Amino acid sequence: MAYLRRAAFVALIVALYGSMPSKAAEPIGQAIRIKTEVSGATGPLVVSDPVHRDERIRTSRSGLGQFVFRDGSKLAVGAGSSVVIDKFVFDDSRSVQKLTVAAAKGTFRWISGNSKHSAYQILTPAGTIGVRGTVFDFYVGGDGTTAVVLLSGAAEFCGRGGCQQLTRRCDCVVARPNGDMTDTRRVDRSILRTLGNRQALPFLSGGQQLSPGWSGTGCGLSAAIQIRPDPPQPRVLPPTKLAPPIETPPKPDKPPKPDKPPKPDKPSKPDKPSKPDKPSKPDKPGKPDRHDKSWHDKLDRPDRPQKPDTPRYDRSKARSPGRW
Repeated sequence: MAYLRRAAFVALIVALYGSMPSKAAEPIGQAIRIKTEVSGATGPLVVSDPVHRDERIRTSRSGLGQFVFRDGSKLAVGAGSSVVIDKFVFDDSRSVQKLTVAAAKGTFRWISGNSKHSAYQILTPAGTIGVRGTVFDFYVGGDGTTAVVLLSGAAEFCGRGGCQQLTRRCDCVVARPNGDMTDTRRVDRSILRTLGNRQALPFLSGGQQLSPGWSGTGCGLSAAIQIRPDPPQPRVLPPTKLAPPIETPPKPDKPPKPDKPPKPDKPSKPDKPSKPDKPSKPDKPGKPDRHDKSWHDKLDRPDRPQKPDTPRYDRSKARSPGRW
């Protein structure tokens, strides 16, 4: 009976400690920036909280977490993301022998630390990112589609369809879990349409801002998004849900204006007194009648002497021209 009790107690202790791996695990880094909501194995994380090996880190739809590991490596975890620090083997020379990050979904930025390039490995559902002393962003979609954009140094992506090298700034490759993989090319706006998510690379497009020293070039993706935003789609309600039109009550009629009182008649002017009649002028005395001279009086006048007859001019007796 005592043996059974001792065995049960040991089993209980093992179960209690086994259910809290993050508390027993070795700290491998810490959070230096937390925005909105970021959680770990024990709940929400705050600035300066330690990060442990095998701990899953999750961010909310607007969350952002920035973490620094013991060898100086940096990992930014964007909104709606999930990642696990799968393996971490640390030595005494402030470097790691092995650091493996398993990204399940979301968007991330990786910045290498003081360890050898071969010590870093990032796992995604579509393949593995080999770090060559570099800075790059990578995105993992809900279906496992993975995109990698190089910002500095060099990187390699290997999947079921082979490997692609990223050697120039803003090089990009997209791979799917079934082995399909694009050739390496410069990133542009079409990458967002390929991934089916305009917020797939928020650190490049400007959707989320990192702390100073964490930012890299936007590769022109931010300017392209600002110049050519997607037009908003108008919301169309089904006919059955249309609200009935609101009838506007008629305006009340204005009361009629009261009639103005008639103006009083002006008093008539008094008639002017008539002027007295002027006295009539006396008649002028009539002139005496002129004596009517008859033709008898003319006969009484003496006759005028008659003028002698004037001799008439005889043209026949006149000298003809040329005769003297």
